Amino acid sequence: MTDDRVRGFPAFGAAGRFARSWWGRAWVGAMEDTALDLRQLKKGRRYAAAGLVGPITVSPGRIAAVVEDADGGPFRTELRLAELSDGDWTRFFDRVASRSGHLAALLDRDMPHDLVEAADDAGVHLLPGIGDLDPECDCPGWELPCRHAAALSFQASWLLDADPFVLLLMRGRGEREIREELESRIAPVAEAVVPADRTPGPLPDLAAFRPSGAPSIPAAPGVP
Repeated sequence: MTDDRVRGFPAFGAAGRFARSWWGRAWVGAMEDTALDLRQLKKGRRYAAAGLVGPITVSPGRIAAVVEDADGGPFRTELRLAELSDGDWTRFFDRVASRSGHLAALLDRDMPHDLVEAADDAGVHLLPGIGDLDPECDCPGWELPCRHAAALSFQASWLLDADPFVLLLMRGRGEREIREELESRIAPVAEAVVPADRTPGPLPDLAAFRPSGAPSIPAAPGVP
């Protein structure tokens, strides 16, 4: 199996936009709720809209890019997010495989609320919460996040809008690996529900169901 645990995305360029999906907005919300300086967030949003963020690289636990800045730089910045444990992934796969609609939604680049809720119920938190996004940057700023990390985070939400597998990759597994694992779990269930051999068995002898003393079942009339 080819390893797809490192994905690269070209720079967005200038694009004034906001996160459109509910999970993209949840990502931004986690960053905003953790921010120590709202002015840095506003600058970061302007940097993201102006296309100052370069190509983005996503790998397990990490999303990184180089951000331009007229006051210096460019600066290397990244956001870190804890990977799920093997046990977390097992519970996640079990929950998704229990409903075929979840797999279909993921393959359609959608992340339904009930999928995330089912994972949460199993103790597997896919979306970051307050303090889960850990920004790093080689700029001299002390803010968490600085404007460069904030710009990267805003553009990361745009990636998530188009492809929730980006979030799952940050959590530790690539799309191909996830698809193969889910398909291997769903296939045996489908085979058990729909047997491969659909040949019907012999019909039961209706005479066996005739009550004692009841008249015999008449023979079928002949064809005229």
